[in-house]
Amino acid sequence: MGPDVRMELSLTLPTACKNDPAIGTTVDADFTQGESPLFYEFAGTKIDYTKDGAVFTIKSETDAPTVGSNKYIFFGKIDVTVRAAPGAGVVTSFVLQSDDLDEIDWEWLGGDDKQVQTNYFGKGDTTTYDRGAYHQVANPQAVDHTYSIDWTKDYVKWYIDGALVRTLLYKDAQGGTRFPQTPMQIKLGTWVAGRKNAPEGTVQWAGGYTDFSQGPFIAYYKDIKITDYSNGVKGAVEYVWAPAPNNGAYTDITVSTTAGNSTSDDDNSSSAASTAASATKTSGMVTATKSATATKTTGATSATATGSSTDEETATTTTGNANAIVAASTTSAKPAVTGAAYKNSFSPIALGAALVAAAVF
Repeated sequence: MGPDVRMELSLTLPTACKNDPAIGTTVDADFTQGESPLFYEFAGTKIDYTKDGAVFTIKSETDAPTVGSNKYIFFGKIDVTVRAAPGAGVVTSFVLQSDDLDEIDWEWLGGDDKQVQTNYFGKGDTTTYDRGAYHQVANPQAVDHTYSIDWTKDYVKWYIDGALVRTLLYKDAQGGTRFPQTPMQIKLGTWVAGRKNAPEGTVQWAGGYTDFSQGPFIAYYKDIKITDYSNGVKGAVEYVWAPAPNNGAYTDITVSTTAGNSTSDDDNSSSAASTAASATKTSGMVTATKSATATKTTGATSATATGSSTDEETATTTTGNANAIVAASTTSAKPAVTGAAYKNSFSPIALGAALVAAAVF
């Protein structure tokens, strides 16, 4: 698996993207009261619900509990109250991810009690490692904090407890070509970067190998509020992609206020197959990507604080996981990609394959 696999895959995704069901309104989910119908559990995931919220538990290196929304937002505001999982090598992730690998992330390292990382990706492009940033926050593994993303066609803003910590402008993401701008699914999860078979760089990025004798390691998602801006259209039901080929720009997406615009079964099957293949290949890269990132991100942190669009390849951490996990090579020399990794990695199929094959996520 070469370092550019994720990017190569992302360039073909717009040809297979199916239409996305829209949230189309504001949804509040209080996980202290139980599960939300907006979210589904990924394969192998079992979430418990207590007075502290949704409980994501890591007991072994193969655990990666993850939930995803069954509908999408097309620009919007998301506020999540979370207490990250402790433990060196354990990663807690909150990711927005689109079908063509646009991504916006929050990611917490279990051994870092002083900061949190933000990241973004456009079209799964991980050829540069300057997108990640770190931000100070007091003891995120022991204290509930609210982390927000305000995403429009002009900017992405990240907030901690209501205070703005970072702004990415459309023009600053390679003239907008790498600005996240297509309908996003919401994913919440935790995973183990400090696995014994993970690349050295990934382990270093995550703070070391995970000592499971100190577990279990638990993250609590207390609540989430999601407002779908629907690109300014009221009553959105579905986000309809322009016929392929298209550029994966927000202008290629039409907001439908009526049902029945879904693509054919054949198209959906093709899309699912494409997504699965992408997830499987990308998941392996997540770990690798992160590794280098850890080092680069430290330096990028201050830059980020200024509001620049620095975003190290930290994505590979899985936060973003899930899908995007970046295609960084498996060498510890490449930066880690936090958010991206999360994307593909968090796919139940991709993650399982990555862990079993030692492919990094």
